[in-house]
Formats: sequence, C-alpha cells, structure tokens
Amino acid sequence: MTEYQTIEHDVLVIGAGGAGLRAAIEAASQGVSVGLVCKSLLGKAHTVMAEGGMAAAMGNVDDRDNWRVHFADTMRGGQYINNWRMAELHAQEAPARVKELEAWGALFDRTPDGRILQRNFGGHRYPRLAHVGDRTGLELIRTLQDHGIHQGLDVHMEVTILTLLKDGDRIAGAFAYDRERGRFRLFKAKAVVLATGGVGRAFKITSNSWEYTGDGHSLAYHAGAALQDMEFVQFHPTGMIWPPSVRGLLVTEGVRGEGGVLKNRDGKRFMFENIPDNYKAQTADNPEEGWRYTQGDKNSRRPPELLTRDHVARMIVSEVRAGRGSPHGGVFLDISWIKEKLPNAEEHIKRKLPSMYHQFMQLAGIDITKEPMEIGPTTHYIMGGIRVEGDTQMSTVPGLFACGECAAGLHGANRLGGNSLSDLIVFGKRAGEHAAAFAKSNGSVSIDAQQVDASARGALAPFERDGGEGPYQVQESLQETMQDNVGIVRAQPEMEHALQEIGKLRQRAARVGVKGNREYNPGWHTALDLNNLLTVSEAIARSAIERKESRGGHFRDDYPDKDPAYATFNFLVRKDGKSGEMQIAREPIPPMPAHLAAIIEEMK
Repeated sequence: MTEYQTIEHDVLVIGAGGAGLRAAIEAASQGVSVGLVCKSLLGKAHTVMAEGGMAAAMGNVDDRDNWRVHFADTMRGGQYINNWRMAELHAQEAPARVKELEAWGALFDRTPDGRILQRNFGGHRYPRLAHVGDRTGLELIRTLQDHGIHQGLDVHMEVTILTLLKDGDRIAGAFAYDRERGRFRLFKAKAVVLATGGVGRAFKITSNSWEYTGDGHSLAYHAGAALQDMEFVQFHPTGMIWPPSVRGLLVTEGVRGEGGVLKNRDGKRFMFENIPDNYKAQTADNPEEGWRYTQGDKNSRRPPELLTRDHVARMIVSEVRAGRGSPHGGVFLDISWIKEKLPNAEEHIKRKLPSMYHQFMQLAGIDITKEPMEIGPTTHYIMGGIRVEGDTQMSTVPGLFACGECAAGLHGANRLGGNSLSDLIVFGKRAGEHAAAFAKSNGSVSIDAQQVDASARGALAPFERDGGEGPYQVQESLQETMQDNVGIVRAQPEMEHALQEIGKLRQRAARVGVKGNREYNPGWHTALDLNNLLTVSEAIARSAIERKESRGGHFRDDYPDKDPAYATFNFLVRKDGKSGEMQIAREPIPPMPAHLAAIIEEMK
C-alpha cells in the first residue's frame, strides 16, 4: 500500500466532459472534497462533438413548446422503453440548466428580440436546440471549466482508472495510473461518479477518438453493477467519408437543421421514399424544399432529413446497398442548394456552420457553400450503459453513481439529437448532488490491499510477455468484428460469429506483450484498454442477440418488425459472482404514472 501515491476525497468524479464537470461542480458546492480524473487533458472531452445544440423546451422560437411535448418526443424517440422518470426530470429541468449556463457565461445565439435562439433537430416537434453556431459543446465545456476552476476541484489529468475498489458491497475508491510516467495512484473516496462517455472505439468506423473505450461501463460491470440496454448503439447518419484519414468524423445534424438535404449519386432526394406512419403528408408549394411532412399539425412542417437518426442511417445504408451511393460508399449531404433561396447563402452557411465549413475545407478540400459533402453513418453514441436510479443516478452498487453517456435510461432505444447535452447537465448536477449527500451520510471506507495489488499485477503483466502479440492487432481485429457483425443491420448468425470471435480475441488479449518501460508507452495503454473494449463488445453482442425484434438503434434483418412484448422490459447485463461469466436478464419496466401516460396519449 505504501508504494502507491494515495489521494483521498469525499467524492471522486471519473471523466471531465460535460457530465463530469457538472457533477464535480455540484458536489463541490455541497461542501465536500472533490477529485476530478480525466483520461486525457482537461478540455479535450467528447462534449465538444455535440455541435448542434442543447435541447430544452424554452419556447423561444415556437411558444407551443413545453416540457410535456419534450417528454413525449423523448419517449417516442426512445420507443417507450426509456426510464420515464429520467425523461420527465430531463424535460422539466433542462430549461433551468440552460439559463444557469447562460448566467455562468455561455454565449448562446440570439433571436432578434434578444432571447436564446433555438433550432430544429431530428425527432423534436418544435425548434428546441439552444446553440452557439455549430460549436455548442465547445462553449459548454469552456463555460463549465471556467466556472469549475473556482470550486476548489482537485484535477488529475492524463490518468486512467484500472479498477474500482470496494469495501464490502460499497464503493471505496479507485486504482489508477498516470499515462505520462506510468506511476500508480490510489484514490480513496466515499462516493464515485462515473462520467466516462461511450464505447465507439469498439467499432472500426466511429466519430469517437481514442479515449472512448468503454471504461466506465467496464469498470462498473466488474465492480458488480448492472448494465442496461447495451444493444442500442446509435450510428449517426452523417460522418465524413473521404479522405480515409477522417472517415467517421462527425458532420453535425445542424447541417440538416439549417436546410441540408440528402441525395444519392443520381441527385435524387431519397428520404421521401419511406416516411414513417406517424409523419402525416402535407401539401407544400415546392416539395423539394422538404417541408412536406409533419408530426402533429400542419404548422410544424419538417424535412424528412430530420427524422430520427436510426431511420436516416438505415435509409442511407439502403441507398448504398442498392448501388445508388456516392463514389466512396456513402451519399451526398447538400446545403449549398439554399443559395437558390437566400441571396446571402454563403455568408449564412459560414455564420451558422463555421466548424463544418472549416472542417471540410481543411480536411477534404470541399467548400460546402458550393458543393455537397460525401457522408455516411458512423458509430457515435450508445444509449445503453450503467443502470441508475432516475432521481439520484446511483447504480446498483451503493456509492457508485453514473451520468452522461455511460449511464442508461433517458434515451431508451434511440437518442434524439440535442438531448445529449441537456442530459449531461441535468443528470450531471443530480449525480454530483446525491454523491455528495451519500458521502456526507456514510462513514469512511477502508481499502483492501489485495484488490490493489491484484490490479497492479494485472496492469504490469504485458511487460512480462515481451514476445507476445501486439495490442494494436487485437484492437483492430475487434473493431472489424464489431463493425461487420454487430453494426447498423444485424442478424443472428453474424452476431453469434461475433461472440465466438470475441472469445478468441479475449484469449489473444491475455497473451499481448509490450516492450519498453512504463513511461510514455502507448502500446501499454492500448493493452490495458483491451479488457474494457472486450467487455462492452460482448455485452452489446449478447444483448443484441436476445432482443429478437427491431427497435430504435437496434435493427435486425431476421426480425425487422417491432414486437410489443419487448416494450415491457429492459435487458440487464451482470457479471456472475461465482463463474465470472456474463449473464443477461429481463427487468420489467415499472408502470408509467397516470399523469405521464396521459401526456403520451395527448401528444400522439
């Protein structure tokens, strides 16, 4: 125990994106000692990828919007297997969280009369996304960091958590190492908040960078917590296709929100071909403008490009499979057409989508004000994650909380664009608040030296296998396996093949060897990430096999329809305490209270 640097906090927050920062700020405001750990540098969080905006029913652009409509939209988008309590809290509290960010210095775009401007986004009935051009997530991180720096947070940058530690059934802290020198650190804490983001690096084509290896999901699972809804992975419809070096890089939904349309290689807008039944056809003077289909009423016309992300992604895949795709295996996203309607279209695009303009100009040599973008689906987000209690965000392990993308419940089978940023802030605050309360009301913890020593030995094992296979080859094989067999369109034989391959890859990972020493060793870091990637990949594959229907982000060729029976429960993933094997169980969804059920019926 004495050879490790030991750091003690009341609350330890793992992850420094929007959810982690908001949790740390709230916990610190409760008067407890807070430690904030981030795998990379502070400020390099995936929150900055949420470019389009933050969903909150403030009614600044359309005064018919309110929390009840937002709640109904979120539940419909999630195919009604959401945690309805989280959906209720999220819709009710998001406006206050946006105004709080504004009070802390966030500079949102404005309406002519000075209110926060809101834009259309996929799946939302009314313009609802408060935004800062197409850099909303960046502004959110800047605001939270500027505010949080004054809260007395103890920040540990470039530190990776290896194991969560327990004192009996209760969480007791975490064991970690710093990525620069490779030195171990022991964190002792009365409560731990996981805010580690997603699992995108388990797939070959992803918008996620190297940090997103499912750390929080895996840490919680191996600590005895339940995972939920792991079959629901969101493939964002629009990622960059060309050049190969940037394949998968996100193209914000804000492009479509500002009027961008999807076309195949023949120049046809194919999204009109398959409109869901709940979108009613309306007459438009010029259907090619897209404002032809509506949800609910004729005064809320929206283009088919702003249908939910799962639907748009599958339509793109269908075009490519039918041989109508772009030269590099995608389709075209065109916003340059609006110059036919706006005399100052080029300036308008550059003002509304500055990041997208520079991204395509610098990385692909394409001027989006003059020519279409070549795009295709990219692994972007996972709706599944750590099962939490709606009000407190505590997992099934006492003292272990989760918020943001690594927590499940709010989004159900499919997340609506823009709900991610408001999710981070609403439930980051709640997680920090209740973690601080837990730390105050529960006594100190003791650390089991055997847990720590076992983790340290496991972390150093790759150095003892100097002649073993390299970790990058195993990671690449896993990514190809998941992309090819558990991707946008799934079927039983392919997913069972993926499970078999994951088993083989686990054996290969156990033989991985690295050279050199612990300082500045990216091969060692990759070797340590493999266990997390394998854990979340197995959880996704097993859950997807069990869900024999198509719903939201989970689409099966062999079961293409929704089965009402599967709307009554969630799949939970747990580690068997005796065998150590992964177990899948069905957890019934509690009945929705009458007042919420009435909202759903009214909004239908």
